[in-house]
Amino acid sequence: MDFNVKKLASDAGVFFTRAVQFTEEKLGQAEKTELDPHLENLITQADGTKNWTDKILRQTEVLLQPNPSARIEEFIYDKLDKKLPSRATNAELLGQYMLEAAGEFGSETPYGSTLITVGEYQKRLGGAERELLQTSAVTFLTPLRNFLEGDWRTISKERRLLENRRLDLDICKARLKKAKQAEAKATAAPDFQETRPRNYVLSASASALLSEEVDKAEHELRVAQTEFDRQAEVTRLLLEGISSTHLNHLRCLQDFVEAQATYYAQCHHYMQDLQKELSSSHPSGDVCPIPISSSSSQKPSALAMEQTQITVTGARKAKVLYDYDAHDSSELSLLADELIAVYTVPGMDPDWLVGERGNEKGKVPVTYLELLS
Repeated sequence: MDFNVKKLASDAGVFFTRAVQFTEEKLGQAEKTELDPHLENLITQADGTKNWTDKILRQTEVLLQPNPSARIEEFIYDKLDKKLPSRATNAELLGQYMLEAAGEFGSETPYGSTLITVGEYQKRLGGAERELLQTSAVTFLTPLRNFLEGDWRTISKERRLLENRRLDLDICKARLKKAKQAEAKATAAPDFQETRPRNYVLSASASALLSEEVDKAEHELRVAQTEFDRQAEVTRLLLEGISSTHLNHLRCLQDFVEAQATYYAQCHHYMQDLQKELSSSHPSGDVCPIPISSSSSQKPSALAMEQTQITVTGARKAKVLYDYDAHDSSELSLLADELIAVYTVPGMDPDWLVGERGNEKGKVPVTYLELLS
């Protein structure tokens, strides 16, 4: 393989000179050209956009796919530009296991038929989740990833080039300053005032060389200043495009929220239908359909109270779902997650049970309890 030795040596020399200039600047031993305040502000805004876009992208990936192994697999397939094999969601897998279990336990049994019903709805939930993943990947994740891997790489490349142009400019400024100082020092030297012809010729020759060195340094400075100004303008135009990036990401964010809203609405609809099917398929005996709640401190809704029908024939253990403050001395206050004994008495309102905790006894609302077998 042929190498251009001269070019290699030249590049190495430029790199070393820039490194020296950068180090001296950090140590406060060399002057540094400051960028235009507007350009500095654009750079700060761009860095913030990059950092937060990267964090939002990574956390959205975690939200949509909590399994780190699956995320790594998706990353590898994406880098290899290959299509990822279809993978069932967790809800779809759960639904499939329920259906298979129902086949083994007997689909005609109460447990088997319920497994079939719940399993089918779990698969529907999994399908809705799959649609959310696909929509979010196209409308939200891909645009953010394209910015980081496309536009930002271009901006970073031009910023590095601008920094090199800035270092070259400061190197030329320092070189011109040294050349002028050497010229001034030579002019003031005693030998330059010597009237003997031989010394005079030598001093004049040295002065000419120093003057030529100053002219060369001034020319290099003008070239470096021109290249720096041109690169600063290119970088500025790219950084000003960040505002357009924000607008694009805003639209993507709205699409992501719309996809989430659709997904959660579908899940809510499926769960309501599932609860209705379970309520209609169970006899009104000892079966206790308890409404679903996302928080132990959340009060049950009126609909949940209407749907809850419990008939208790003897004392049973019950788990308290929510905190409850007694309204009078006939009622018993409850704390979420505690266990109490409950039973009913003839003629008692079906929405209430008698609860016992040690020596304490009082009425407790049925909807605040989960009866244990």
